[in-house]
Amino acid sequence: MAKRRGKIRLGSLSPLPKRSDAQNEKLTENHQEKLVRIQQAYLFTGERAVVVFEGMDAAGKGGTIRRIAWAMDPRSLKVWPIGAPNEIERRQHYLQRFWSRLPERTQISVFDRSWYGRVLVERVEGFAKPADWKRAYSEINDFEEQLVDDGIRVVKFFLHVSKDEQLRRLEERLRNPLKRWKLSYEDFRNREHWKDYVDAAEEMFDRTSTSVAPWHVITSNDKPAARVAVLEILAQRLAIGLDLSDPPLDAKVLKAAAHILGKEAVKGGRQKTKGKNRDKGPDKGQRKAHGRASAKSGAKSGAKSRAKSLGQAKPSGRQGAKAGAATPP
Repeated sequence: MAKRRGKIRLGSLSPLPKRSDAQNEKLTENHQEKLVRIQQAYLFTGERAVVVFEGMDAAGKGGTIRRIAWAMDPRSLKVWPIGAPNEIERRQHYLQRFWSRLPERTQISVFDRSWYGRVLVERVEGFAKPADWKRAYSEINDFEEQLVDDGIRVVKFFLHVSKDEQLRRLEERLRNPLKRWKLSYEDFRNREHWKDYVDAAEEMFDRTSTSVAPWHVITSNDKPAARVAVLEILAQRLAIGLDLSDPPLDAKVLKAAAHILGKEAVKGGRQKTKGKNRDKGPDKGQRKAHGRASAKSGAKSGAKSRAKSLGQAKPSGRQGAKAGAATPP
């Protein structure tokens, strides 16, 4: 059984560093570049990862997930917005619907809300009996330990926003027609249960922040700084034990390229560069510039389609919530 970690209290979270918008943007791009390299490495090694996002409503989960999605190739990145279970899922064990959403080899699955609904929403709103949500802590720990034992990396984030800042963001959603789809009746109603959700979240940290799958709890009143913190932790956790140097080209690809482009054009792709001894590769500044350009290019070319995809998926979760489950305030 994985060891539990120390207590986390939402009222005593460390503040994030104050930076300019330009500084946050630069750090975001740097972390996105590393995520691109990590995803490339996963395509060669077959690694898999699960990324969980929980938190209060309007804490910035969606915007943070978009920054991840903009940088990475959607063919091996799956984003799962989780709402209330449907009729069939309600007749099954609550974990069953998540097994089918786990990543295949080379994939990263991001969960916008997750199996922790059993000990958060369902506990506070009374959708689960006390005996059921109390039993869920050990079930979830066993579930996550099985994932890790099977080679899946598990990274869990909880974004916390103050009650006043949440209200300001809800008002902004109310007044902005392009953000109204994010708003629901439950967002306002659940503010009455704020203390209950805080208690549920802190017990969740106590019972499920383990050595194999610890919680990373981040204050998100400053959204750009919170995104930087998430991307930095995510890149660190996903890169453990990985070789992020440039991969070699396949021999058949090199042969075909040499036939079309000439031998001189493909000379640099014959060797895999490692660490500081990169042979015939770009210098550090060029690699950084290329990585940032790739992330920006991916963001520009894919932002509309990905944002639309995420945007269309999210309302289904909200509509589902109205049918039978609420979300934390």
